Amino acid sequence: MTRFDVEAFIDRSRIGATQAMALFVCILVCFIDGYDIFMIGKIAPAIAAGFGEPSEAMAPLFVYQQIGLAVGAFTISPLADRFGRRAMLIFTCLTFGIITLLSVYAQTLTQLAILRGIGGIFMAAGLGMSMAMISEITPKRRRSTFIAVALAGYSMGSASSGVVAAWLLDDFGWQSAFWIGGLVPLICVPLLILFVPESLKFRAERNPSDRSIAKTLRRIDPSVELRGDELFVIEGGETSGRKARLSDVFSEGRLAMTTVIWLACAISMTNTALMSAWLPTFFQEMAGVPIQEFAKVALIAYMGGVVGTLCIGWLMDRLPATMLLAFFYFMLAGALISLSWVPFHSGLFIVVALAWSFFQTGGQGGINTMIAQVYPPRMRSTALGWAGGAGRIGGILAPLGGAFALAQHYSLQLTMTFAATLPICVALLMLLLGLVMRGRRFSDGQPAQA
Repeated sequence: MTRFDVEAFIDRSRIGATQAMALFVCILVCFIDGYDIFMIGKIAPAIAAGFGEPSEAMAPLFVYQQIGLAVGAFTISPLADRFGRRAMLIFTCLTFGIITLLSVYAQTLTQLAILRGIGGIFMAAGLGMSMAMISEITPKRRRSTFIAVALAGYSMGSASSGVVAAWLLDDFGWQSAFWIGGLVPLICVPLLILFVPESLKFRAERNPSDRSIAKTLRRIDPSVELRGDELFVIEGGETSGRKARLSDVFSEGRLAMTTVIWLACAISMTNTALMSAWLPTFFQEMAGVPIQEFAKVALIAYMGGVVGTLCIGWLMDRLPATMLLAFFYFMLAGALISLSWVPFHSGLFIVVALAWSFFQTGGQGGINTMIAQVYPPRMRSTALGWAGGAGRIGGILAPLGGAFALAQHYSLQLTMTFAATLPICVALLMLLLGLVMRGRRFSDGQPAQA
């Protein structure tokens, strides 16, 4: 049989309609992930008021949501390495969309919290599966950039949640946020079914003799020459159809690397969860800034996240990844402290808020991009999902910390200074990761430069 290198084919192919549609769908998935994470925090006081509860009563909702996200990241993500990225994206988008729409009819805050927790299970792996799909359908020379473009959807989702708080909340209530959050993932389902093929690398590693791979190859490049007796392989990979095991992320010398990445994700996503859940409330309760006013400024600031995500992808194609990420997280710490000292109504506050969003979203996007490149295709979704799961564990504690700061009547300056210690820890872990990764190269895919 003729060996056909799928990896080499993808790397030399041009970007066409198939890759463009896959990118568009992954942008939508990342959009709903960013929207969903930040949406609740921006309208938390309004939701609490709608159920006749104080703002602190929202803490269980944040915790349930983070628990659901953690459970889903550890359980759903590995299924994408078993059944395929496309199949699991269809399932998770459909389920999450329906559950989110049902949330509109919750009668108590407890019911809403339970629905958020269940919904989180099914959408937790969406971003990781999208990153795996993008990394496996795009040429190496554009891979980081395409991942960054998809992750920009996360920042656009964050910004769009501000639209709800700024303009829809007063007229349509908190329920309007859930209508948007439920309909977008449902839109992804027919697009995935009709226009996006399953990952070629996933199929080649599962069954090198799969004849349907040839059809997808011709879909990407009609001029490709195939004889009909090809054995589809990945350069340096197996041809035995080996299935992913959960232990693979720790095997073959990956234990130290995976451990440091998990720690970095846990601390980074703790910071993100804290800010997404409580930042508008911090400014309302500690600085007297109404959530509608903060939402309008945040809407501008989150554009910094879009730029940060695009920049990190472009930069990671050119600079050592771990050094670059350490710089991003040190700058994020400075931006968090500055947010609490710069007057809210000054022009400088918008600049600082833009910097905060730029470095926070760009930094996390950079970590996700790096993960997508240092693990082989057969375990890529598992690696992304489990790293995200480690991050969600930290996210479970973050809402409790925010509620404690409010209950203790901490000042905004003290609260944000404590928060700034989190990105400093991530920066130090990135420097450590550079030492761990230096000199190591894995057989599948090229890791980002250490």
